[in-house]
Amino acid sequence: MVINSANLQGLRTTFSAAFNKAFQTTTTNKEKIATTVPSSTKLNTYGWLGDFPTMREWIGEREIKNLSEKDYNIMNKHYEMTIAVNRDDIEDDNLGLYTINMEQMGHSAREHQDIMVFVMLPRGFTEKCYDDLSFFHEAHAVGWKTYSNRGSAKLSAKSYAAAKATMAGYRNERGTAINIRPNLLVVPPHLEETGRYILTADYISGTTNPWKGSAELLVDANIANDEYPDNWFLLDTSKPLKPIIFQLRKATKFVSMVNENDSNVFNQNTYIYGADGRYNTGYSFWQLAYGSTGEIAG
Repeated sequence: MVINSANLQGLRTTFSAAFNKAFQTTTTNKEKIATTVPSSTKLNTYGWLGDFPTMREWIGEREIKNLSEKDYNIMNKHYEMTIAVNRDDIEDDNLGLYTINMEQMGHSAREHQDIMVFVMLPRGFTEKCYDDLSFFHEAHAVGWKTYSNRGSAKLSAKSYAAAKATMAGYRNERGTAINIRPNLLVVPPHLEETGRYILTADYISGTTNPWKGSAELLVDANIANDEYPDNWFLLDTSKPLKPIIFQLRKATKFVSMVNENDSNVFNQNTYIYGADGRYNTGYSFWQLAYGSTGEIAG
C-alpha cells in the first residue's frame, strides 16, 4: 500500500468500523443490575441518596426531605487501550491481523464496562455506600431501626428464602414497607447448578418448590473472588434505579495518531490506534441488594 493521506484515512475508517461494530454488538449484562447516569463534571455528588422515597398522605405542610448529611461522590476515571501498527506492515498490506485486533479492542472496551459493574457486588462487602457503611452491612440505620442486607450462608433454598424475607421487611423512616421485590439471583459459575435448582426445580427435598420461577438467574464470572468464593447476591432490579450506578462522563471512542509528522511515526515507525472513555461505578440504595459471603452452611 502506498502510504499517503488518503490511504491512511481509509485505513483509519476500516479500523474504526471494525472497533465500533464489535463495541456495539458485544453482549453485556450490566444493564440488568446498573442504571447509567450521565455525568458532565469531574465527579457526581449523590446527595439525594438517603431514605427510600415513598408517597405519604398530605396533611398540613409538605414533609421536605433533606439531602443526606454525608454526600456520596463518584469520581470519574479515564480508561484507555492502545495498539501500534508498524509502518512496514501497512506498506506490505499485512493488515489482516490488525483488523482482528481492532475488533478485539472494541469487544474488550465494551466488556470492560460489564466487569466494572459486576465487580462492585463482591466489593460491596467492604466498599462504602451513601450511609458511610459497607454496601452489604448488618446494621444500616433507617430512622430508629437498623436493617441488614448482608448474610454469610451458602446458597440453598433455605438461605435464598431467608434473603427474600429479609428484603421484604425493609421499611422507610416512617415505618412504611418499601415493597422490595427481588427478581435477580446473581451467582458465580460454580453455583449455577444450585441456582438453577432453586429457581426451576418442581420439588426440593420431596416438597413442592415454592421458589420456582421466583427470580431470574444470572451467572457471571466477575463476581468470583478469592476471599469469598461462594458469595451470591439477590437483587431487586425492577425499580427505575438499580443497585449499581454506572456513571458515564465520556463514551468510549476510537482515536488515532496517523499523521506523518506525529512523533510515533518519526521515532518508532508506527501508527497508533486506540480507544478511551471516562466513567466509573458506585452504589445506589442498599435496600435493592442482598449479599451473602457464602461462608457457612445454608
